[in-house]
Amino acid sequence: MNGDRRRRARVQGGWAAPVRNVRSDKDKPKAMAEPAWLAKTVDDPVPKKFTYEQPQEDFRVKPEELIITKPGLYDISLEPSGVSRLRFFPNFLDPQHSKELFQQLFHEVPWRQRSIIVGGVSYLQPRLTAWFGEQPYSYSGVTHEPNQQWPVALTVLREQLEEVTGTRFNSLLANLYRDGHDSIDWHSDDEPSLGTNPIIASLSFGGTRNFEMRKKPPMGNTGDYTYSQTVRVPLESGSLLIMEGCTQADWQHRVPKEYHDRGPRINLTFRVIHPEHT
Repeated sequence: MNGDRRRRARVQGGWAAPVRNVRSDKDKPKAMAEPAWLAKTVDDPVPKKFTYEQPQEDFRVKPEELIITKPGLYDISLEPSGVSRLRFFPNFLDPQHSKELFQQLFHEVPWRQRSIIVGGVSYLQPRLTAWFGEQPYSYSGVTHEPNQQWPVALTVLREQLEEVTGTRFNSLLANLYRDGHDSIDWHSDDEPSLGTNPIIASLSFGGTRNFEMRKKPPMGNTGDYTYSQTVRVPLESGSLLIMEGCTQADWQHRVPKEYHDRGPRINLTFRVIHPEHT
């Protein structure tokens, strides 16, 4: 075994490059080649050329949640169907008046816990409700019969809202959330009896609760709300939120459960019912 072979044999694995027998400075290379084991293509001596490949799925990011706390007009979406618009008045009624109205409504409204049908199964609603109007109102297997016995306080509030909105409301769905465990799940107020692009005026009394909204997914992605725009509005006592335009067609809303202390809350949603669709 000559000297070159002996030197290579001493290196474990035998992967060292051959050692050149340098006889003079003239024969020395300018730079020694790196051992083959350091090369990135040690297992593939022919480097592959990089080529760009279009990803099979679009890269999407969920939009940042919009939190509304200040008074104003908010166009939350613009679709071919039209504009979805919110009008928010956080101090529509002063605190003392709101407190008095809460007590009055809590004791005078004929509250009742009803059952709804979800997926063919009947459940008790996690809240109490009451209906006022000349026409019945039906949703999720629940039918509210006509009730024209409006308490004086509700009649006065309706007149105030009609001055603000220019809309003549003929019905009202009232909700009583007894604590943070009472709630209403995702839904849209898009029953045929409400007509196209209904205006719904929502007044709140009592404890503050979060009102949440989410944009309906585009056609073909039904039920996938992963990348939907969301909106959150903390509704304090005396606040007024008006939903109009395509809000019911293009968005869903809810009042979620909250697992910390929340006082009772009353929510009044004034509507227009069209008799030809009832």
